[in-house]
Order: sequence, then C-alpha cells, then structure tokens
Amino acid sequence: MGMNYYWYKNKPCPACGRNDEPLHVGKSSAGWVFSLHIVPEENINDFEDWLKKFDIKGSYIENEDGEKKTREEMIDTITKRKHPDGLLRHDLGGICLKHGKGTWDCLEGKFS
Repeated sequence: MGMNYYWYKNKPCPACGRNDEPLHVGKSSAGWVFSLHIVPEENINDFEDWLKKFDIKGSYIENEDGEKKTREEMIDTITKRKHPDGLLRHDLGGICLKHGKGTWDCLEGKFS
C-alpha cells in the first residue's frame, strides 16, 4: 500500500472548479525509497526538475486523498525517508531509470 502525489500547475477555476490535468509526482510506499515519477515529455528527468515545478507560483501538490501538501512537506516525503530495516531500492532497468542521490529512485511509466 502506498500514497500517490500529484502536482497541479494552477488552482481550480473559482467559478466551475475545473482544473488542468495534474502531473504525477510519484509514490510513497513503506519500506521503499520514494518512487519519483520521471516525465521526459514535460522536461522532468530528476528531483531538481520537480523542485522547479514546485516553485511555480500558484501551483500546488495534493496526495491521492485530496490532502494538500506544502512544498516542504513534499520534499521531506521524498528526501527524509527511513525504515528500521533500511529502504529498498528498485531494480535498474525496466521502469527504474536510475537511483536518486538520496532516498528516491527515478521511475518512468505507469504507477498504480
């Protein structure tokens, strides 16, 4: 079981509530490094590219339960991970493109 996170470029329309499609930031799963979603067609190839997105004025982050997360909370979720038995990493190849410099791996493709 895990938690997916999404980045929205703009706040919803105040009149109708509609919003642009979000970008999937990644998934947090207990015992694993954060699965950071890499989206090359959006020029997102590593953690630093996500930081640039998080800094866009008016953008925001929500988890799959609709709870808003601050930039700092999202960064902590990605970079300050611990588990008493250590964190598992994804196997390179397939959807895991590379291991991050910290407690995340860079994955491409579909997440569930």
